[in-house]
Amino acid sequence: MANMDDKGVEDAAILMMTLGEEQAAEVFKLLAPKEVQRLGETIAKLKSVSRERVEKVIDRFDSAAASDSRLVDDTDEYVKSVLRKALGDDKANLLIDRILQGSDTSGIESLKWMDATSVAELLRNEHPQIVAAILVHLEFDQAADVLKQFGERHRNEVMVRIATLDGIQPSALRDLNDVMSKVLAGGDRMKKSNLGGVKSAAEILNMLGSGAETSVLDFVREADGELAQKIMDNMFVFDDLEKIDDKGFQALLKEVQSDQLVLALKAASPELREKVFRNMSSRAAETLKEDLESRGPVRLSDVEAEQKEMLKIVRRLVDEGQIVLAGGGDEQLV
Repeated sequence: MANMDDKGVEDAAILMMTLGEEQAAEVFKLLAPKEVQRLGETIAKLKSVSRERVEKVIDRFDSAAASDSRLVDDTDEYVKSVLRKALGDDKANLLIDRILQGSDTSGIESLKWMDATSVAELLRNEHPQIVAAILVHLEFDQAADVLKQFGERHRNEVMVRIATLDGIQPSALRDLNDVMSKVLAGGDRMKKSNLGGVKSAAEILNMLGSGAETSVLDFVREADGELAQKIMDNMFVFDDLEKIDDKGFQALLKEVQSDQLVLALKAASPELREKVFRNMSSRAAETLKEDLESRGPVRLSDVEAEQKEMLKIVRRLVDEGQIVLAGGGDEQLV
């Protein structure tokens, strides 16, 4: 859903509105925070839908939808009810305020439901150490998107602190501003949070893109060459997919759509391309080669976006035990 255009999201919203609250809630449970926010905002804006539009979204729909284009009498209440059933009151209330009133809320949990630009605005004037302590609680791709909003020096200083962060004590969390409040739910019983460090820095750098990555590593290297090398040893870039054994690589290819693979391979090394072809049927490999040759010039940002999506799949398969990767030293790369 993350790659859907506006029309695609509207179609998804219409379908959700035809499902009813219980079924829609089950779907919401399977979506990421950013997807829930985007879909919820769209539902809230769809006060009515034409009969023709509904017919294009679904093949069969009930008599109420056929005779009345208004799918839900009160879309605000519908969004509230569905989100509460899917996410529970606490998470839903954070998102409901943002969707319906656009108001910001405090707490680390709320940051996870916000777009990167908004998070960056909240943190822009905070000390790099505070920013680092907050970003390590976010998903790596979201943290990277936030850092892209910062100036080069500020971004570099934050990354150094993330790399050298050795966990966060509850007492230290209490000293952060209100955006940290949700993290403190466990009170004094909280154990030291195992967040930050070289691996977190490497994961975020993986998501930042090559230009910012080089700048950060150069900055870190000037201050601490050994630390920079440790970060590099823990980084996993797209061409490192070549290190996956054939069995794991075949598991990865099953999870990747053909269009996504074509884009991702546009900037891949010849060795990685050959590995892809070798792990496909001869017919599929020939089709992929033809698609790569016929595909015209594409934006590097689009290629990097698809490569990042594939790296996310790799990390999931590693967690599931379907892929095993050895990294620098005794550490896993992923």
